[in-house]
Amino acid sequence: MPWIVLVVSAVLEAVWATALGRSEGLLMLAPSVVFVVGLAASMLTLGWVTRHIPISTAYAIWAGLGAAFTVTWSMLTGGEAVTVVRVLLLAGIVGSVVGLKLLKSGPTTSQAAVVAEGAAGGDETGAAEEAAGRRPRR
Repeated sequence: MPWIVLVVSAVLEAVWATALGRSEGLLMLAPSVVFVVGLAASMLTLGWVTRHIPISTAYAIWAGLGAAFTVTWSMLTGGEAVTVVRVLLLAGIVGSVVGLKLLKSGPTTSQAAVVAEGAAGGDETGAAEEAAGRRPRR
């Protein structure tokens, strides 16, 4: 589910970016409202996703897909020319996103250290569970 929400968040990024471009510097009311609502929804969904996917991966995918969706929309609506180079570069972005999705991420160095400390008996507060994401912070 977090991956689906991440893609939705990237679509919302494309929505607010497109609306910003059409708002004439936030002077046009309707595109400005779409911009603000899209931006808020995109940030809220990205924030939720980061509870399930590491921020480094989530942000890279969000930014990459959002940019690819924005450029694709612009090409489909005639705002930008469709060129072989542009399509190949977009394919590179999408390929990079797929690669990040397929990578298995292990615990960070700090998480591994806390877990190791807990295994050694030095963790009575549950910091290992917190660092591993199994227990919410207090």
